[in-house]
Amino acid sequence: MAEHIVIGDIAPRVQYVASGAQSAFTYPFPIFKPADLEVFLDGARRSGGFTVSGAGQSAGGTLTFATPPAAGTIVTLRRRLALQRVSDFQENGELRARVLNDELDYQVAALQQLADDLGRALQFAPTEAGVASVLPPRAARASRLLGFDAAGGVQLYAAESGTNQTLFRQDGAGAVPRTAQDKFTEAFSVADFGAAGDGQSDDTQAIQAAFDAAGALGRMVLIPEGDWRITRGLILPGGAAGLVMRGRLVAEPAAPEAALTLGDGGAVRNGEKLYWGIRVVRATVSDWLDERDIGVVLRNIDASLVQIAEARNFTIGVRTLGDERGVEDTTVLLGRIVDNRIGLDIRAGTAAGWNASMRYYGGHFAVSFATWPALDRFGVRLSAAPGAYRAHNRHVFDAPNFELRQQDGNVAIPFLCEVESRAVIARDIRMEGCSPIVARHTAGAQDHLYDVAWASQGYLLDVEYAAGATRAGAVLRTRHQAAAHAEATRLIGDVPNLRAAAFRWGAGQTGFAQLACVSANVSGSPSRIEDFAFPALSGYAPTDRGVMITAARGLGFVVDTRACRDFALAVDADAPRLFVQCFDAAGTLLTDAAGTVARASGQALAWNPAARWWQGSGDMTDAALTRLQALRLDAQVAAAIIGICRVDADYEARALRLYCEPRHAPALLYGTPAFPHGSREIVAETAWDPPSIAAGATQQVNMTVTGASPGDFVQATFSVATTAVLFLATVGAANTVTVVAWNRASSAIDLAGGTLRVRVIKA
Repeated sequence: MAEHIVIGDIAPRVQYVASGAQSAFTYPFPIFKPADLEVFLDGARRSGGFTVSGAGQSAGGTLTFATPPAAGTIVTLRRRLALQRVSDFQENGELRARVLNDELDYQVAALQQLADDLGRALQFAPTEAGVASVLPPRAARASRLLGFDAAGGVQLYAAESGTNQTLFRQDGAGAVPRTAQDKFTEAFSVADFGAAGDGQSDDTQAIQAAFDAAGALGRMVLIPEGDWRITRGLILPGGAAGLVMRGRLVAEPAAPEAALTLGDGGAVRNGEKLYWGIRVVRATVSDWLDERDIGVVLRNIDASLVQIAEARNFTIGVRTLGDERGVEDTTVLLGRIVDNRIGLDIRAGTAAGWNASMRYYGGHFAVSFATWPALDRFGVRLSAAPGAYRAHNRHVFDAPNFELRQQDGNVAIPFLCEVESRAVIARDIRMEGCSPIVARHTAGAQDHLYDVAWASQGYLLDVEYAAGATRAGAVLRTRHQAAAHAEATRLIGDVPNLRAAAFRWGAGQTGFAQLACVSANVSGSPSRIEDFAFPALSGYAPTDRGVMITAARGLGFVVDTRACRDFALAVDADAPRLFVQCFDAAGTLLTDAAGTVARASGQALAWNPAARWWQGSGDMTDAALTRLQALRLDAQVAAAIIGICRVDADYEARALRLYCEPRHAPALLYGTPAFPHGSREIVAETAWDPPSIAAGATQQVNMTVTGASPGDFVQATFSVATTAVLFLATVGAANTVTVVAWNRASSAIDLAGGTLRVRVIKA
C-alpha cells in the first residue's frame, strides 16, 4: 500500500437488493486485502464467482460478480479480519510511522468488527446492574426452557414431573403452567412449514402442510405479511380453528379450480370458525368463462365470523356453498371484490344442502374498464346446482357498493337471483356505473327488498323479471333524488284522473274537483288566498286522458299548513313546473319580503314576482331527476296552494296527488263558503213564505246563487212538508236560480213559510 489506510467512522457492512442486471456492488469501507471481504447472497456465503478491487484504499472499492445475482436477491458485503497482530517491533529497533499506522489501522478495524458483532447480539440495557447473565451448565439447562425471573435475571423452567416437556407460565395472577410445546403451537404459521412468502417461490406444498397440521390438531393458521404464491388449490380442513391472513395468496392455477377452500364438504358442519383478513388474488385475470375458477369457497360454514379483505381476478370471487348440509348463521365482512364476473355466489350444491340466515356487511364489488367489457357481470348471485336446494332465505346485505362498469352492450347488475329465494334484504346500496337494473330475477324469488341509497341514474331504477321468472317478488326503494318524497306516505289530496275531475263552470271556464285554478296574471292588487284560488278559469283544454294546461294557468291543492310543513307532490304530466303560493294565519300572501318560505328537495325554488308564487327552477322531469319533489314550508306559512303551473310550454296533465309525512293529516281547503273552489256543487238557501197557490197553478221565486250558470243541473227543496206541491228549479241567468212551486192538487194550497234550498251541480 502506497499510503496507510484511514479507518473512518463507517460500519464494516453494507447490503443491496439485486436488480437482476447489476453485477458491480460498491463497499464503502476499507479492506486490507481482498480476502478480508465476505460475500453473502440471501444468507449463503459465497467464496467465488466474483472479483474484488480497491483493497488497501481508504474509500473502499468494488465487488464484481461474473453473473449478476437474480432480481430480489439480498447481497451482503462485510469486512471480516483475523484478530491477530500483523507486525512485531524489535527491542531497540527502528520504529517506523508507516508500520505503526498500519498496525493501529488494523486494530481499529478489528474493534469496528467487534462493535458490529456486539450490536447484533442480545444485550442487557446499560441502565441495568446486578443481573446475572451467565448460563447454567450444559447438564442443568438440557431440556429446559430459558426465560427470565421476576427480577429480570436468567431463569430455567423445570420440566413437568414425569415428562420431558418444559413448562411456561404467563405473567400475571392466576396464570397456570403450560408446556412450551403447547404455547408455541397455539397457531401454526405457514412460514414454520417452509413457505417463503416472497411472491416467487411456490408455497403451495408448505401452506397445505400447515393447513393439514392445523386441521389435525385443531389449531389456528397464520399467513404472515407477504405474497404467498400457490399453483394449485388449497383446502383448510374443518378441523382447523380458523385462518388469519396478514399477507395474500397469489394464485397461478394450471387448471380452473378454487384457489382457497375453507371447511370440509359433504355433511360435515364447519362451525364456530374465525377466518380473518382473507386475501386471494389471481396473478392474471381469468377468461370469465369457467365457473370452476373461484377465489374463495366457504363450505358448510355455520355460526362463524368471516372477513374477506380481497378476492380479485376470478370468474367467481367468493362462493358460500351448502354441500350436504347448510351454510347459515354466519357474519361475513366483505372488502374489495374486484374484477370478478360474479363477485359473491350464494349457492346450494345438493338437495340436502341449504344456504340461509346469513349477514353480509360492506363489500366493494368493482370491475375495471379494461376487464372483459363485452361480458355481463353481476355483484351477487343466488344460485343452485341442478337438483339442489333452491329456497335460500334471510340473506341480509348492509351497505354494499357496486361499480360494475356497464359498457359496450354488457349488463352490469348488482343482484342476480336464479332460485326461489325468500327474504333477501339489501340496504343502503350504492350503484355507480351499473345498468339501471338493481336485480334480475329469473325464477320464483319473492320477498326481496332492495333499498338504494345512491345510484348514477338517481331514482330511475328497476327490477328486471326475465322470461323464466314466475313471481314479481321484489320491492324497490330508491332514495337518491327521492328520499324526502318517499317518506311522505300519507295521502291527503287525490285527483287520479284530471279529465274525469274536470267540470264546466261557466261559458269557456273549467273547474276541477278538489283543486283550485290559478293564474299567473291576476289583475288588480290581490293579496289574500281567495284572490288566487279560483273555482274555474279558461285555458284548460280536455284531452282523451287529461287536460292541457295552457299559458299562465295552473292547478293546485289548497292545504292547511299550520301543523304540517312537509309535503310531496306526485304528478303524472308532461314536463310540469312545480309552484307553491304561501299565506300567513290571516290568509294574506307571503311574498319574498318574508324571506324564503318554501324549499324543494330536488331543485331550487325562485320567486316569480309577476305570478306572486315560488316556482321550480326547471320542469319536473325524469331526465333531470326532478320529477319527485318534496316541499318544506316555513313556520310562518299557515296555508298554501301547492301544485303545477305552465311556464315555458303547454303540456298535458293527467293526475295530481298530494302527500305529507305520516305524523299529520292536514285538511284540504275546498268546497266551503270560504273556499268555494274544487267542488261541482253550489248550495244556497233563503226564507220564503209562498202565497196561496190555486189548483193547477204555480208560484215562482228567484234566488241569487253565485257561480250558477245556465245549463247547470239544479235541484230545489222546501222545508215545509207537502206532497201536492212540486218544486222545480232552473238557472235562468248567470248567478240566478228560478224556483217554481206547482200545485198539482184539485184545490188551493197555502203553505206555511219555510226555508227554500237549492243545489247547483256543474256538468
